[in-house]
Amino acid sequence: MLFLNRVCSALTEKGVRYAIVGGHAVALHGAVRGTVDVDIALRWNLKSLQATEQALLEIGLVSRLPISPDDVFQFRDEYVQNRNLIGWDFYNPDNPGEQVDIVITYDLKGKTLVNVATAGGKVPILGRKELIEMKRASGRPQDLEDVKALERLA
Repeated sequence: MLFLNRVCSALTEKGVRYAIVGGHAVALHGAVRGTVDVDIALRWNLKSLQATEQALLEIGLVSRLPISPDDVFQFRDEYVQNRNLIGWDFYNPDNPGEQVDIVITYDLKGKTLVNVATAGGKVPILGRKELIEMKRASGRPQDLEDVKALERLA
């Protein structure tokens, strides 16, 4: 099973409301984009963070930072504003190519999700319009290139 699908299966099994939002989402919308890590956004609440951490631990991933879901939820503003943390990163110590970033600066509440069929099953991704808005708001050069690629698909 592809890593992306393993991540999605683990999150779905835990009942997490999530969407793929990074380079994988751009590619699944149809733009050419290479990426290694899987970026996810959650419905922002403590229960989602706790369930997500548990799902990722169960598939062999560990946090790069010594923080807990409670820490991330309670100190989110501190992490974002004073520590420049936009994602809580998990990786597989036995296969560093397996990485997941939980985007902590975004909430899925009220957002459009699209289920896309992949070889390993359906994957929920952020809708194209919302993905463009999210990437434009980040202002990072790669995200702005992704915006151009997504807009060309319209």
